[in-house]
Amino acid sequence: MATPHITAEPGQIAPLVIMPGDPKRAEMIAKNYFTDVHCVSDVRAIQTWVGRFEGEPVTAMASGMGIPSLSIYATELFRFYDVQRICRVGTCGGIADDIKVRDVAIGASAHTDNGVAIHTLPGVALSLAASTDMLLGAVTKARELTSQTDVNVLTGALYSSDIFYSDAPQITEGLRKLGCLGVEMEAAGLYTCALREHREALAVCTVSDHLFNHASDMTPEQRQSDFETALRISLAALLA
Repeated sequence: MATPHITAEPGQIAPLVIMPGDPKRAEMIAKNYFTDVHCVSDVRAIQTWVGRFEGEPVTAMASGMGIPSLSIYATELFRFYDVQRICRVGTCGGIADDIKVRDVAIGASAHTDNGVAIHTLPGVALSLAASTDMLLGAVTKARELTSQTDVNVLTGALYSSDIFYSDAPQITEGLRKLGCLGVEMEAAGLYTCALREHREALAVCTVSDHLFNHASDMTPEQRQSDFETALRISLAALLA
């Protein structure tokens, strides 16, 4: 049966999902990297594209922005469409001193100011982490790519914030001291959904700007197109 937000029929959605935030990016991924592509759902302009990548059935679907939006789609995919793995591929703002614009951050774990870390199991601040096999697949692919190019890929913690325009510099400064790679708005929600549904998840982000060094921030056009390395790492993680 269809869900309130996805109208695909059972069996139409592949068990491996690549999930950018932007619907246009999901369409671009499907049409440029998948074969036998077709759209199986189009609710609220969040299209669900299904095809094959290296012979494996795969899905590309956007999450929208923020943990609430992503959590709706991820939960429905895991719970009602038997999706086994979701990999978020997106952008983040750099925080750590050793990461720069256009680097790639693989989120082994996710800090957050969102309530998912404490509301899932009241009284416990849960550790929100990526799935081991997907993380290993991503790191293996990253090492292969960095041996061929000058792209820098780092693995560590991301910070999933509910507030895009934050007026709390002490938080980002504290995260900087702890070596947090970057800030974005979805990874912790994805890891929580996977934890609840006993499925697998990973977030891989291209650094589009830096909170402490704005000299080389990416343009909106670059954010749309210049994420090849992160995408290749994400697809490898799905197939790992």
